[in-house]
Amino acid sequence: MKTYKRFKIFTNPLSPDLVSGLLWQLDIDGINESDSGLIVFVGESKDVQQKDIEFILNQTIDEGLINSFTIEEEILEDKNWNEEYEKNVRVIEVTDRIVIKPTFKDYTPKENQIIITIDPKMSFGTGEHSTTRLCLQFLEKYLRGGESVLDVGSGTGVLGIGAVMLGAKSSICIDNDEWCSLNGSENAKANEVEDKVEIRLAEITQIDEKEFDLIIANINRHILLEIAPEIRSKIKKTGTVILSGLLIVDVEDILKRFAEFGFQAIDKSTMDEWCALILKLE
Repeated sequence: MKTYKRFKIFTNPLSPDLVSGLLWQLDIDGINESDSGLIVFVGESKDVQQKDIEFILNQTIDEGLINSFTIEEEILEDKNWNEEYEKNVRVIEVTDRIVIKPTFKDYTPKENQIIITIDPKMSFGTGEHSTTRLCLQFLEKYLRGGESVLDVGSGTGVLGIGAVMLGAKSSICIDNDEWCSLNGSENAKANEVEDKVEIRLAEITQIDEKEFDLIIANINRHILLEIAPEIRSKIKKTGTVILSGLLIVDVEDILKRFAEFGFQAIDKSTMDEWCALILKLE
């Protein structure tokens, strides 16, 4: 019988958005937020140990972002995952217009609201995290309609799906995790946009298409630093880039790196410790 590891993480102070964003650099399968901390899920095929989580959290202490932490580890049967997930997931009103909900929660939409149905399972992109909300807010602000979109590190596909529901012509959502690819396809079908949203198991270097009107990359700082030239090669000269997954303290390094490829920031938004940027070519 398949099993998975469940790590219950408690930090002082309680900083779920900060800690969850940092832990996604590990090869984990999912994160849920509880009233007292975070619950991290790791499938039996993944080589993530408690010591790996401790290493990241000790770095966070060294940087003065948290004071202390505790971790509890359990081994559970794989069938329990959905029960754990459904206990914690909720309907999220990202803006007055954009709402994210799972299939098993009821919600009565208000006039002109866009309801994005997302069952994240073990993928990142529930709308809980500040960076997802920041990206959706920027999509609402900058999409004009008819754009071609590339979503790099798409997780559940929520941003590529949201872009199409906000008026984009099409989106290609890429992730290098097979579970995310499967989950993204499920979510595209749930929102009836599978004809406009293409989910691919791929790295950005494997994408042949270019001249995108909009590229979204809501991923970790070190990956953004690495893929800056690929983003430059795939964006239209008049295109827009949304970057997130960034702590506020990371912004200076990101701007310096992307300036090497002709980008400048025209807009910035923050939420808690996190930041999202709008970049354009100079």
